[in-house]
Amino acid sequence: MDFSLSDEQVMFGNYVRKYLADKGETKIARDFIKGDTEHYQTIFSGLVELGCTAITVPEEYGGMGLGALDLVPVLEEMGRNVLPGLFVETNAFAVPILEKFGTEEQKQKYLPGIAEGTQTFSIAWLEPGGSYKPSDIHMTATIEGEDILLNGTKSLVPDARLASSLIVPVRTGEEEGETGISLVILDLSEQTQLRSQKNIDESRHLAELTLKDVRIEKGQLLGPLHQGWEVLEEGLLSVNAALASIMVGGMDKIVEMAAEYAKIRVQFGQPIGRFQAIKHRIADMKVDLETARSLAYYANWALETGADDRVQAIFSARLFAAEAFNRAAGHNVQIHGGIGFTEELDCHLFVKRARFYENYLGSSHDYYEKAAAGLGW
Repeated sequence: MDFSLSDEQVMFGNYVRKYLADKGETKIARDFIKGDTEHYQTIFSGLVELGCTAITVPEEYGGMGLGALDLVPVLEEMGRNVLPGLFVETNAFAVPILEKFGTEEQKQKYLPGIAEGTQTFSIAWLEPGGSYKPSDIHMTATIEGEDILLNGTKSLVPDARLASSLIVPVRTGEEEGETGISLVILDLSEQTQLRSQKNIDESRHLAELTLKDVRIEKGQLLGPLHQGWEVLEEGLLSVNAALASIMVGGMDKIVEMAAEYAKIRVQFGQPIGRFQAIKHRIADMKVDLETARSLAYYANWALETGADDRVQAIFSARLFAAEAFNRAAGHNVQIHGGIGFTEELDCHLFVKRARFYENYLGSSHDYYEKAAAGLGW
């Protein structure tokens, strides 16, 4: 069995790499941090023209109908460039659960727009002072005839101002825990109040969402009533497989940066790359990178093929990639020395992105529990 990217996948990844290189690579993230979201939107339009947003959308809705593996080269290139935006949340979370659990009306409404790049999704899950556990979902959704009335607050919603719609876990039943949770699609409008929040990774803008008697149609319910947690768990598999690949892309760039700097930085009359303390550290980073890449590829293969071990494969890949990404980002700063602590170089961008992903959609402890459960421990 061949566990490598096909020639077509590698070629497409190279197209994306060349396009992002021509547009400034990490300059896109730096401009976004300064508030220039229009520059990012221009870049995103180019990715749409390349076909990135249509990859996993079924053909009958204007997409290419490809699988999770075909996203891998695109995700790695986005990780290399610390690209802002909602590509992962839209194409690796919203698309799979819409395809599996959405009604035909919902698919017709959202999937063509995703393929065309006019529709984006974010995830409004966390609530103030809460966690990603089902017991901490308190936003209420009261069914009144053909409408649903939403009340509550969600915090740390990623890039909410870039999103067209949000996927929101809400409580529709009186029961505690997983029972009584449903998912709804909330199209952002003037009824929704957004307040910006600070984030360690300034290239991902967070917001607090407040809903007071916001009324949506019952047709915006995604999946069965009171069974939203099962839908959410399915979406977590897709999005974490994608996150593993995007973190691999970040690690790939980090190793490249560290190796290049070790060749040109001279100390005691020779490049620092000749010192064992540096060369061994870079070698360890490279080993971590290739291990994470193999795990991420297998995770996406298991997701696409529906393998029996997909749960443990995906969560194990996410865990290893997150820890290795943080480790590599820290080593990269140390290898660059004093200048590595400044904003002049890109080291800090990767440190902050690694920290952001470490606890994104769940803590490491949460994912160790999920991986252990998948292994039957």
